[in-house]
Amino acid sequence: MSGVRTSRSLGGRGGLASRLLLAQVLVLGASVVTAGAVAALFGPPLFHEHLLEAGQAPDSPQLAHIEQAYRDASLVSLAVALVIALACAAAVTWYVTRRMQAPLDALANAAREVSRGHFGARVGPLGAGTEFDELGHAFNLMARQLEQTEDTRRRLLSDLAHELRTPIATLTVYCEGLRDGVTTWNADTERVMTEQTERLARLAADLDDVSRAEEGRLALDLSPTPVPELIWSAAEARREAFARQGVELHVRPDAAPDVHVEADPRRIGQVLDNLLANALRHTPRGGAVQLSARAVHDAVEIVVADTGDGMSADQLPHVFERFYRGDTARDRDRGGSGLGLTISRAIADAHRGSLVASSAGPGEGSTFTLTLPCA
Repeated sequence: MSGVRTSRSLGGRGGLASRLLLAQVLVLGASVVTAGAVAALFGPPLFHEHLLEAGQAPDSPQLAHIEQAYRDASLVSLAVALVIALACAAAVTWYVTRRMQAPLDALANAAREVSRGHFGARVGPLGAGTEFDELGHAFNLMARQLEQTEDTRRRLLSDLAHELRTPIATLTVYCEGLRDGVTTWNADTERVMTEQTERLARLAADLDDVSRAEEGRLALDLSPTPVPELIWSAAEARREAFARQGVELHVRPDAAPDVHVEADPRRIGQVLDNLLANALRHTPRGGAVQLSARAVHDAVEIVVADTGDGMSADQLPHVFERFYRGDTARDRDRGGSGLGLTISRAIADAHRGSLVASSAGPGEGSTFTLTLPCA
């Protein structure tokens, strides 16, 4: 039925075929009227002058008949030309609309499927010219992006429910225990309740940061900032945590001692803190993490490299996705909220920079490179 509706719209009242035919008729009509007016105004005087030059007497009775024959012949020629032109225009209109009908039907049907929520709808090669092929490619790209957005939304809702389940369940159990007298309020109870409420608050704050960053609503207070200052501040904030876990932290800003970047120190500090926390989380006792910087052309690369778990080739493409964790057990106490790297990349993008990850494989450590433009 959809194909019938599209066909009617092409050839019916106000459709493409009728409008195309009307346009051609108007052009032909204007051409014929112009030709007739020119022939009527300039043809008879010129023809009369040539007859006189050919030897006809001005008062000859044959002269009037010849001129009348010329006018009749011109009128008939224009009429026949108009009829033939109209027939050709109708034939061309029919051919063009028939050629356009199939790709337009395909596009209309695919668009209708997408509007119903079937984001997997695609159009194949339309075979109606480069313009239609480009239109089909643009439509497929749009549908693919909508499909990816919908997949991300579903995965986000699923992961968010997954993240909320454990702290809510823990708080519920402790509340019921306190109400029934099974559990008493002591230091352990206070610690568990505090940890779980802080975890929920941290998750809400991280989600807000991700949303504002990816929607371009992240407020940045940009200023020329020395790279060594960024590196030393981030290292000092995490040095005690590294010492507690027995992981060495090496800081080497020597390769970019006098370089400034146009950055928001607080936000870049958040990125470096996330990267250091991630490196510490995945580096066992006795391992090492190196925080360094180097100038590359008109940019600065800040590198966080560890000797920890490393990542496989399958994990690398997903490391910046929301709630993604490389550990299959999804240990939340070790795996974090799963949003730190997502937020970090969004902040890097907001600074017109980039954040990429690399690893030689499981057990070979990981390297995260933050690139920022020089001030």
